[in-house]
Amino acid sequence: MNQQKVVIAEDFGKSLKEAMEACERDKVFMLMDETTAKCCLPVVEAAVGLQDAKRIIIGATDTHKTLESLAHVWEELGTGGGTRHSLLINIGGGMVTDLGGFAASTFKRGINYINIPTTLLSMVDASVGGKTGINFRGLKNEIGVFNNASTVILDTQFLKTLDAENICSGYAEMLKHGLISDEKMWAELMNFELEQPDLKQLSRMVADSVAVKERIVTEDPTEKGIRKALNLGHTVGHAFESFALKRQPVLHGYAVAWGLICELYLSCIKTGFPTDKMHQTVRFIKEHYGMMTIVCDDYPTLLELMTHDKKNVAGTINFTLLGGIGDIRINQTATKEEICEALDFYRES
Repeated sequence: MNQQKVVIAEDFGKSLKEAMEACERDKVFMLMDETTAKCCLPVVEAAVGLQDAKRIIIGATDTHKTLESLAHVWEELGTGGGTRHSLLINIGGGMVTDLGGFAASTFKRGINYINIPTTLLSMVDASVGGKTGINFRGLKNEIGVFNNASTVILDTQFLKTLDAENICSGYAEMLKHGLISDEKMWAELMNFELEQPDLKQLSRMVADSVAVKERIVTEDPTEKGIRKALNLGHTVGHAFESFALKRQPVLHGYAVAWGLICELYLSCIKTGFPTDKMHQTVRFIKEHYGMMTIVCDDYPTLLELMTHDKKNVAGTINFTLLGGIGDIRINQTATKEEICEALDFYRES
């Protein structure tokens, strides 16, 4: 997989210009969703002259991370004269960078692309690490490929356009990075004023969070081993997220936060994670993320959704758990009874 450059932008226009100059480009396309086009495109166009770039706009939210949206992007690239030497710039949240990365990776067997993440979630998670894809048959990220962007440009000025829910959504992935990193990072995350975020402090924390993911992805680009650490909270979290698609869709980070509750509980009973740190983390999550209501009758559906997780081997549900903060235990399994016990804990805690 090609090497990816991650830039923490101090001068956004300069960073984007340099990223574009590093890419072959007979034509430039910009992909965004309806929200990004309204809130973020003016910032991008003010920084760099992109008047000749063709805009491709898709619907907003994860409900549009579909084969139909992907086909629309392919169609626009084709009718717009795109070739194997064209460049796609993805401007938006994780849905846009995931879908756009997949479109770029497959159009003409692959063209260069640049990610400009505009949400906290996409900055610390979706835009870094080369995972691209779409949802399919009601399952999260069911179809996709590993393929790095040529450059990812991170600029926290875009966070000014976000509401509190989207800040919280991205922060859940930062919390995960703290749990798999060290106690100092975790403690700072636990004590940060999330309801009134200091963007200067948050910018530094974003850089620290991205560094955790970069280090792991560099060591294991295609998730054969330690990269599975990044799935903490996601086995149950993706099940919550897919389950919610059938009722009322939820933001990815909220589902991950709820998944962390269950998987930290499993970590306590199976790999010795300290109960005091588990309860402290759970209190933080409950305070800032609330919970999605589930009942015992929902357990079979959630268990079935977990069986589709991409970490599974031969149908056995596979978890990333912790023995302590930074003590990563990949390839852990749990019985159906233990998973249901974790769901009970989620409902009752």
